[in-house]
Amino acid sequence: MNMITKRLLFWSPRGLCILFAIFLSLFALDVFSEGYGFGETILALLIHLMPTYLVVISLAIAWRWEWIGSILFIALALFYLASSGGGSWIISGPLFLIAILFLVNWMYRSRIKA
Repeated sequence: MNMITKRLLFWSPRGLCILFAIFLSLFALDVFSEGYGFGETILALLIHLMPTYLVVISLAIAWRWEWIGSILFIALALFYLASSGGGSWIISGPLFLIAILFLVNWMYRSRIKA
């Protein structure tokens, strides 16, 4: 395995997860158009950012333990599918992809670290 492949395999799930967290955060910006007061807006923003918190916490765990992160991202994707009634793959699809990439990262961990 050459150096470029090792780096790509290591950084792709992490980078995609960071980009996905930013993408999820964009959905929370709609609270500013609701006409709430300052305190209500902050509270609504914190609540709307809850999915982003879960993704970032899962990323922090997956950064160290890839196989646990893979399980967490699969669980998040399944939870979204269940809670949205089958919902859109726009949210659950990237979560499944990130889970697969972390799983592959874990399976080839010894080759990546070498």
